[in-house]
This record gives sequence, structure tokens and C-alpha cells, in this order.
Amino acid sequence: MSRVARSSVVGEAHLALLDDASPVPLYQQLVVQLQNRISSGEFSPGAVVPGEFDLSRDYGVSRITAKRALDELAEAGLVKRERGRGTRVLERAGPAAVRTSIDGWLESVSQMERATKVRLLSCDYLSAGPDIASVLELAEGAEVQRSVRVRTLDDVPMSYLVCFLPGVIGRGFAPEDLRKSALLTLLERSGHKIASARQTVSATLAAPDTAQALEIHAGEPLLEVRRITRSADDRVVQYIRALYRPELYHIEMSMIRKAGPGGPLWSAEEGIAP
Repeated sequence: MSRVARSSVVGEAHLALLDDASPVPLYQQLVVQLQNRISSGEFSPGAVVPGEFDLSRDYGVSRITAKRALDELAEAGLVKRERGRGTRVLERAGPAAVRTSIDGWLESVSQMERATKVRLLSCDYLSAGPDIASVLELAEGAEVQRSVRVRTLDDVPMSYLVCFLPGVIGRGFAPEDLRKSALLTLLERSGHKIASARQTVSATLAAPDTAQALEIHAGEPLLEVRRITRSADDRVVQYIRALYRPELYHIEMSMIRKAGPGGPLWSAEEGIAP
């Protein structure tokens, strides 16, 4: 039976849970918590973060676990550890985040191509399982192309992209093209004019393979976007699961205040996709 996950309040800061039952090691969970406290401004540049003893007490972990978490932060360039002076937060001047809006989603593809580079990790042809076949509206077992790419911004990994296309569409361009152009651009060049898409945005945690590709710690929070894209003939031509580092990718939406049956409500501006 695992130790009960802790939550406590130290000063004004609420310490989030650490869970022994999680597959993510405790030191990595602690790294994520400290990163969040730094990014939130609780610990500003130059501030001293709690030391090994305090972290051990506040989070209910061993001194070895606390030390490893602080060492990981130092290796990542977030803090500097000095004997006798403690662990201080460093000033970070990372790349500016890419911003995209819901209404300008398709147009932002050109911006993404200009601002980022692509590394193709794999491109294979597989038989569609029931889930992918359903999403792509294909028969189970139909051929699909599966590609995995990483986009970098100023040489910093920004997104991990897993994309599925019907096999007949994927064979319309070479795998090498996936390194040079955005998939939506390739789809339109091959005659599949994009007409609509439906996407969901949520949060998830980085799995070990994703974390390695994005050069972050397993268990760190990511922005997850799932998108199904249709062509002008209402055919599903793409399904993509995109995982973004939230500090490097922002989704914006313009809204207006409207009268509703139960009173005023917020609504997307006209012309913005749902």
C-alpha cells in the first residue's frame, strides 16, 4: 500500500500532491512542482528556493529525493546551487512563445513554418486499429500513415506531433516532405483542400518517450490538442494529436458579450470556428 499523498500549506503557498502510487518517480514529481512554483512567480529570479531539509519536511520525501530534484533543476538551468548561499532562481531568457488563434488557425500554419523547424522521428504505414479507423472513418484494418515529428522553436523542442492519414493520401508525398512542410500544406498541395476541422484542447502529463523528445522531465504538464481535419468533400484527411510545451505555445480566442435567453453570455466572434 502506498504512502498517502500529501497536501499542505506553507506560508501562502499551497503544496500540491505527491503520490507514491504514480509511475512518475517522486523526485520528478517534485521537480514539476518546483518548476510550477517558479513559473508562477512564487519564486522570482534571484529568490532562494527551499533547501533539501525544507523540501523533505514540506513534501514528505527523503533528503536524497529533495537533493535530486534540486540537482535536476540546476541541470535544466532554472536554478544555481551554491554552498553556503542556497539554491537561487536564475533569470531565463527563453524563446518567445508561438501564439495562434482559433479563428486564424489555418493561416497560422504559415507562421509556424516560418518560425519553427521540424525533426521527423518516424513515418510508417500500419493497419488501422478500431479507434483510428473510427476517427478517420475507414474500415478497420485499412492502411494508414503514422508520422511522429518534433517542432523546435529557436532550437528548443516545442511540440510532439503524432499524425494519422489515410494511406492513399499519405502516399501522395514522400516522407522527406514531412521535414520541409506542414502537413496541412502538403494536403492542400496534393489536392485535398481543407474545409473544416474540429479540435479539442486539454491538459496531460508527459510520458517518458514524449518527455525525452521535448527535453523535459517525465510527468511535466503539456497542452494537448487533438484535431480532426476534413476536406471540401467532407472526407476526413487527417487526425493529429499534438503535445505542446505550454510555455512555448499559446492558443488565443476572441470573444464578445451577447444577450442570451438567461442573461448576458460570452460568445466567439462571428467567423471564429467553434
